[in-house]
Amino acid sequence: MNKKKIIPVIFGFVLLFLGSLWFLQGSDLVQIKPILCFADCEPITGKSTTWQIAGAVIFVAGASIIHKNLKKKQNG
Repeated sequence: MNKKKIIPVIFGFVLLFLGSLWFLQGSDLVQIKPILCFADCEPITGKSTTWQIAGAVIFVAGASIIHKNLKKKQNG
């Protein structure tokens, strides 16, 4: 596998991870305390449809990038 395919695949896996994390946080299945705050930061509790949708979209984008770069070209 060449460098032109490895970098997008790594980027796709990062998107898969972030999409999964955001979806699970939006579903209120994973709760992580804020790491870097600039104001009065409090953890968001409860479900968030916005984060569920954003996570699902990013997950699908990552999966499609990985699929596009790992599929074998067919002759013919």
